[in-house]
Amino acid sequence: MTGTGYERDVGGPSGDQWREVQAGPEFSELRRRLRVFVFPLTAFFLAWYLLYVLLAVYAPGFMAAPVAGNINVGIVFGLLQFVTTFVITGLYASYANRRLDPIADRLRGRIEGTSAEAATEGEGEDR
Repeated sequence: MTGTGYERDVGGPSGDQWREVQAGPEFSELRRRLRVFVFPLTAFFLAWYLLYVLLAVYAPGFMAAPVAGNINVGIVFGLLQFVTTFVITGLYASYANRRLDPIADRLRGRIEGTSAEAATEGEGEDR
């Protein structure tokens, strides 16, 4: 039956092509670069958040200490959680643009049968 949305694109890459790329050194380098960035920042953010929660539970007096007017240390720490999230997102976007995307573009170009330059040229035309 057709029309289910699960039909394989006849002209697309085969499973063997995907496995070949995944077994290659460029894909391994791409995964290594991703892990080198993501794991430490994830650990940092989780530790930072855990500190916030532990201080809220075990040091309520400290968290209630006024900073300015009705703003206390707990509110500042809470808002800094959001700031940290946005900073990490910006750092990741910058890192991905510089260190991950060039390799991913080359791999995509190889799988799709196009050059990396052709793969990146067409990206800006639709926007």
